[in-house]
Order: sequence, then C-alpha cells, then structure tokens
Amino acid sequence: MFRRTLAQAVLAVCLLCACPGKVEQFIGSRTEDPCNHDWNVCDGVTGCLLGDTTYISGRFPGTQSVGVQVFEPSTVTVTFLLEEVGSAGQETDIDFWEDSCRSRVRVTIPGRTFLGEADKTGTVTRSADLSGVGDHLLDFNSDSRTTYLFKVDVVPLRLKTDSSGP
Repeated sequence: MFRRTLAQAVLAVCLLCACPGKVEQFIGSRTEDPCNHDWNVCDGVTGCLLGDTTYISGRFPGTQSVGVQVFEPSTVTVTFLLEEVGSAGQETDIDFWEDSCRSRVRVTIPGRTFLGEADKTGTVTRSADLSGVGDHLLDFNSDSRTTYLFKVDVVPLRLKTDSSGP
C-alpha cells in the first residue's frame, strides 16, 4: 500500500513538473484568434488583428493576411511553428506593409531554408522595422505543404538596445 501511494505521489510530481511541449512553449498564454472579424486594414478587410495575446493556425500551401497595430515606430516580428510537414515547396513570402499600405518590406525564404530552419531551431522567425503608426497588414504565402501556428510580436524601436556599444 505504501509503495502504491508513493508511486502515485511521484507520478503526480512528475506530471506537475513536466516540461511543456513545443506547441505549449510557442503559444504561452496566447489564445487562438478564429479570424472571424472584419478589420479594415489598407483599404481592405482582414479577419484577424493579432497582438501579443493571440496567435492563428493554418495550412500551407496558401495565403493568409492579418493586421497588427503599431503605436510607434517598431520592429514587427513574425514567427511560424511548423507541424505535419509534407514538402518544402519553392518559397515562402512575407510582406510587412506600412500603414495605409504605402510601402512594404518583402521577405522571401526558399522552401528548403524555410523547412530546414524550422527543423533546426523549431521555428521560423523574420522581422521588419515599420515606421508608420496605426494598423499594418501582414501577408504571407507559401507553396510548402505543412500546418502552422503563427504569432506576431511588436517591440518599439526606442526599447531596442544598441548592441554597437561605446
């Protein structure tokens, strides 16, 4: 009886102390946005306005658009967690649009690099500095075959440390 109780206690402690899986680590305290709203961004409508409390899930091949709010010049970072990988495809494109879609920063990732980076580091992350204030459109598309989780982080440029030093 004592051994059974001890074994149950040890099992309970192990479950409580278990490390979260990669999905749980990626999501953290964020909740999934179902992308079922109408947000006016860049003279169009998108279903999601992502921030530091939300994420989305999806499937490639395909295209997705989301909005993000920027309150001052900031670095906008997008991160993909890939799962159920089928094939690399040719490329993945990410467009970071300035407010009112007056200009964009396009990032192109070759298919093998996209999947290779995800395999090596667990995620694929890209960033762009956006100077405009307001709602910004982020478009991404890929011909790879995979499912993904996607999140956005916004860090004001004034909070970034200067690594060049004195």
